[in-house]
Amino acid sequence: MTVLITGPTRGLGHAATLAMADRPRADLLLVGRGLAQVAAEARSRGATVHEIECDLSRLSDVRAAAASVRGLLEAGTVPPLRAIVANAGAMSADTRRASADGYELTFAVNYLAHAQLIGDLLGSLAAPARIVLIGSNTYYANFWRRLLGVPGADWRDPVEIARPATGADNPGTRASGAAYSTAKLAILYYAHELQRHAGPGVAVTVFEPGWMPGTALGREAPAALQAIGRGIARLPGVATPETSGPQLASIALDDRWAHLRDGAFVVRGRPAEVRPEAHDRDREQRLWTATAQLLASGA
Repeated sequence: MTVLITGPTRGLGHAATLAMADRPRADLLLVGRGLAQVAAEARSRGATVHEIECDLSRLSDVRAAAASVRGLLEAGTVPPLRAIVANAGAMSADTRRASADGYELTFAVNYLAHAQLIGDLLGSLAAPARIVLIGSNTYYANFWRRLLGVPGADWRDPVEIARPATGADNPGTRASGAAYSTAKLAILYYAHELQRHAGPGVAVTVFEPGWMPGTALGREAPAALQAIGRGIARLPGVATPETSGPQLASIALDDRWAHLRDGAFVVRGRPAEVRPEAHDRDREQRLWTATAQLLASGA
């Protein structure tokens, strides 16, 4: 079977890629930038690897990557595509920053790029197949997140969410955190609606790897916050790529998770319920429609 993973070069994606490479007869499609090192590591573990260079902040790159995957499948170069792991993520420190297509960068990479890729490859999946998206509990602000100043989602119409902030001053770390949380709430809504469109042979799951402070996701944060994150990362029980990466690989590949679908939320290897606000049929349908509009506008 063939598994596609985005963002395999660092952190969670790197650990998940190597965990999948350890499986017998692993065929991996790596989608991202600077893939040579992780591809070599995966091959050294016995995997068959195809590198597909792609800047996920450019929808034209994403479309080209999907076309490359379809070409490999149609030529019989790789076995049937059984799983897509939409792992790549970003958290821009400045919500005024736009992607190549003019969309707020955090929303563009975390959500729109994967919606484009999955939409382009949905018909190429061979049942039974899985789509695994990366979620986050930051979509709501509990006591501890409020204490740490981590904002929850700020849901608005998706067209507005996709619009970069304006103004002379940097909107700041709170706006950046809210943009990230909002993109993760979009992923939950998208997962529920995607399952309605994907058909019975494709199972959609959302994996929450746990808070992994000190990883490359926060590389644009202020230096002081990065230092705090690295310190917290050393505490017992805090999630790390080395613990969460194999869990992500398991969600994508192992029979024990074959029953999960409908955007089931798995937190660090355990199924969990999302809060009521993460299920909203009207928002899910509007997101689906607006996504099609945004992707068409970015053509």
